[in-house]
Amino acid sequence: MKIIMYKIHKINMLPAKCAVDIGDGSERGEYVSQGYILNTLGRPHRAVNLMYCYYPLDDGWPGRASVVHARPDVKFAWDYPYDDYFPYTGGPGGNSNGEPFSFMREIRKYGQDIILTLTIDPGVSDEHLIKIAQELSTFGRLMLRINHEATGNWFSFNKRCTYQEVADFFVRFHKIIKQQAPHIQTILCIGGIEDLNAVEMEKEAEFSEAVRVADIWSVDKYMALHWGWPYDVAEAGGNTHRRYKVSDIYNLTKRSFERFRYINGGVAKPMVMSEFNADGDVTGAYEQADMVREFLELLKRDNSGEADIAAASPWFSGFTFYQFRDRGRLGLEIEDPSDSNIGIAQPVMQTYREIIHDEYFYPVFDEKGEINLPVTLRWGGSEDAEGLSVQLTFENDPVFCEVTFEEELNLMLEINGRWFYKAPKAMTIDLMPAFYNKRLSGRTELTLKIFAPPASGENNPADGADWHINSYTTITKLPDIRIRYEPCETAL
Repeated sequence: MKIIMYKIHKINMLPAKCAVDIGDGSERGEYVSQGYILNTLGRPHRAVNLMYCYYPLDDGWPGRASVVHARPDVKFAWDYPYDDYFPYTGGPGGNSNGEPFSFMREIRKYGQDIILTLTIDPGVSDEHLIKIAQELSTFGRLMLRINHEATGNWFSFNKRCTYQEVADFFVRFHKIIKQQAPHIQTILCIGGIEDLNAVEMEKEAEFSEAVRVADIWSVDKYMALHWGWPYDVAEAGGNTHRRYKVSDIYNLTKRSFERFRYINGGVAKPMVMSEFNADGDVTGAYEQADMVREFLELLKRDNSGEADIAAASPWFSGFTFYQFRDRGRLGLEIEDPSDSNIGIAQPVMQTYREIIHDEYFYPVFDEKGEINLPVTLRWGGSEDAEGLSVQLTFENDPVFCEVTFEEELNLMLEINGRWFYKAPKAMTIDLMPAFYNKRLSGRTELTLKIFAPPASGENNPADGADWHINSYTTITKLPDIRIRYEPCETAL
């Protein structure tokens, strides 16, 4: 069956009204491949958050804290000499072949930006910070969350330093980042407004300068959390868990933004929630999904002026769902205790899938003029990329639909709301999953969108003066498209 192909246009991918990021791996779970996540959720994220630590002056480094400092008397996740995240293997004397660099490359190949959460010993010298900045400089528009939840008291950097020293370290590292890799954005994650009756933020005096220098402001707000995991079980009357009203968490987050802006002389910066979820240990699986939906529906209504909770304003830039797969109940999947390679989807998975395909949380596409091949596509990041839009007419719901390329390109493809990854060596991509849950009824016009993230996962100096923020790929030929509306052989 012949398919009608219309003209090719240049298309720009721009930010969603609210960005959607995902946490992938932490002290509570291992990294899950981006191919698995993409095929489970049907679309890439704006960014993927990785959580690592750097305590190179400590005994046992670079071993993981819970392994090299294992003790039978540990009763809390952070009762180790340094934080129990995966160790950052770079820095002076390190290398960029291990973690998190291998995962960072994969994330960018799949058309996503990187959020690197790094807890780090404030006692390290500038030599360490300069080396880290240089190592991260090839990963495009990376966002670096330095010593998050910095007004808390559980991480090692808070146990070693005063709050003022922690704040001063953020400013010091930020300035080095801007000297060595100015395209990297820093995220300041502190407690913000933690009481609805409070005027000031927690430790406001100490962190005011950090608020002013940071590129992005952030709070971590769980609508329910069992912080005693995995050393106890959350039961009624216990003191290691808590549940909050969704509206209270929303108001605390918004008031935190307003206070950030006040400290910054009335000038706004992007505001995100770097860890967002409700803990199924506290709420159960069904109410966990309900609370996530309630918060995000509240956000949508607020920004369209339909909610009474506050005046509409585009104040919230994005959130990071914590996390994809978790050994407890803070994931879209629970890790199978019998096989760590298997995840068990929770009810929040379907809720989350619906949310991230909502127009409010979906990238915006701006079609430009008609073009001819060959064409060079620019990839600046998941919120700033140039691609191709190929107009297609389907006569009916397809039975077969696939594309075959001749060039070894690293591509992200989108059709009918479903995204696909094409690795350089993969020549044929089956697009039928785009129609399984979203079937066509009669003649339908669709666009096949094609974008080209960097094939190595890193930007290349050979791409020119703007190589730190842009990578370029030339496409000389469109793929062949095979489509049929009936089986190859019909029933006898």
